[in-house]
Amino acid sequence: MTTTAATAQPAWTAERMPRLDGSTVIVTGANSGIGLEAVRAFARQGAHVVLAVRDEQRGRDAAANVEGSIEVRRLDLADLASVRQFAAECTGDIDILVNNAGVLMPPYGLTTDGFELHFGTNHLGHFALTNLLLPHISGRVVTVASGEHRSGTIDFDDLNWATRRYGGGSAAYGQSKLANLLFTLELQRRLDASGSHVVATAAHPGMAATNLGSSMTNPVLSAVAKVALRLFAHDATSGATPTLYAATEPMPGAGYAGPGGKRELTGPPVLVGRSDAAADAALAARLWGVSEQLTGIRYPL
Repeated sequence: MTTTAATAQPAWTAERMPRLDGSTVIVTGANSGIGLEAVRAFARQGAHVVLAVRDEQRGRDAAANVEGSIEVRRLDLADLASVRQFAAECTGDIDILVNNAGVLMPPYGLTTDGFELHFGTNHLGHFALTNLLLPHISGRVVTVASGEHRSGTIDFDDLNWATRRYGGGSAAYGQSKLANLLFTLELQRRLDASGSHVVATAAHPGMAATNLGSSMTNPVLSAVAKVALRLFAHDATSGATPTLYAATEPMPGAGYAGPGGKRELTGPPVLVGRSDAAADAALAARLWGVSEQLTGIRYPL
């Protein structure tokens, strides 16, 4: 009897996404990079896509090069008043929310509400947005994290880096990306407890050639980043595929998608692991409670 080896599954690509006709998708930070590439893919599959962007003109310029049903709306995640206004104007059903926007190592600064820029934008802004929109969401909440979450720690005594050395901001970025995964973990727990059918997932793009690091001010880090991107990165289209996978493929609650290649830098999307801290349910619950206190916004379901 001859045994035939099982046929390997082909690598996942955006072309394997299901049709999304009649669906509404919101993508934050959608005017460039992996956010814009995700918009293109969602629109190509028939979804109505809302580009939630800080700069409406840049959003309109980006949308002009996307085929499909597109809407541009202003959202500044570093300003909770803007988050509240955006959410208040959302009245229809939302099938997928992609929390994609983020800042990477800008000079030390604070959001409008007085939070350190990384923590306030990457985590608290999306925390507030998601909770305000949850009554309208029927499908997925996808939050874009990073492999840099592994270097992150949550310092509850100094979330705003008032006493710690900020340096170039890499540690602050790591804290915010760890917060993204802890947010996804606790959000899924709450969704399950309230009987919701919404699924919270996360994704990271690996090393993608985008303009995310354009705000870096440390010349050494900036030079190293440029060389690394040139040598090892994949393009923004490939970097967006883990987000698309997490948004449309069957995924476990709080599942995390990333590139399947060496060190998760490049390659087709697969389910990936996370640090022990990012899987700590007690830490996730504590961060959620603090985030509610800081934003004044609570889980609505």
